[in-house]
Amino acid sequence: MKDKILIAYSIPPQGLLELEKDFEIVYPDKEFFSTEELIERIPDCIALLSIFNKEVPKEVIEAGKQLKIISNYGVGFNNIDIETASKNGIVVCNTPEAVCEPTAELCLALILSISRGIAKCHHGLKTNSDFEWGVMKNLGTGLQGKTLGIVGMGKIGKSVANKAEAFGMKVVYYNRNKIEDPSYQYLDFIDLLKQSDVISLNCPLTDETHHLIGKKELELMKDTALLINTARGPVVYEQELVDALKKNTIAGAALDVFEHEPKIHPELLQMENVVVVPHIGTATIETRIEMGKEASENIISFLIDGKEKNRVN
Repeated sequence: MKDKILIAYSIPPQGLLELEKDFEIVYPDKEFFSTEELIERIPDCIALLSIFNKEVPKEVIEAGKQLKIISNYGVGFNNIDIETASKNGIVVCNTPEAVCEPTAELCLALILSISRGIAKCHHGLKTNSDFEWGVMKNLGTGLQGKTLGIVGMGKIGKSVANKAEAFGMKVVYYNRNKIEDPSYQYLDFIDLLKQSDVISLNCPLTDETHHLIGKKELELMKDTALLINTARGPVVYEQELVDALKKNTIAGAALDVFEHEPKIHPELLQMENVVVVPHIGTATIETRIEMGKEASENIISFLIDGKEKNRVN
């Protein structure tokens, strides 16, 4: 009899083919298993393939009497009770490789959309037959020669930097540790906020980065600055961002993630200088399949080869 792997969400089955060779897959017959259903099914499973937008609370982990590993479908893992997992000797892994390029691509798309007013013009043309055209109408801001400040120079941050350079942007960064690549200038956090024309948040959500951007930080930015968040919503104090945008403390924001998602602060939805998308940083079919493969590889590597891959606890 094969050991069982519990799959929390109905991800593309193409990503689970290798896993199916050695294990019995417990797959949802709907979009996802509820918390109660996870608790019911997990006792005889040795691994859980979880997903970034569904909680794996203490109750689920403690019900997993045979649970050895949780492999999270996503780079973020704040959906998992890491403390309980660690206390119970359970390895927790993520999928940092698969998510890198699509998230960086979206980051650049958001920079272009907010800097050139693409979303505003798109909405205007579709909803208003009198939307104004003209040589001096709908003026945006170019990227050539502008300074991009990246907060969090991990794999995604580096990919954003590489792509931004193709647009002629100067890249500076702030990171917990300086990186070895001398191509990019390291600045302390305060100087980065003061000097950057565009600020891209690419850091993980931790106790230290929760509300990293609030009133004080926003007031340090240029009044022409644009804030891009493809990291995690709670990195930004959303109400204080709304207040700053209303006061023109900064020029605009483009957000893929939100502090209380799927709820979005209603005033953000009304602002022309804000672009919002529904957490689609990794939302390509290719990426979803690759994330499944990487999450599966974490499980196979640990349970069959005895090697810890992408461990985060």
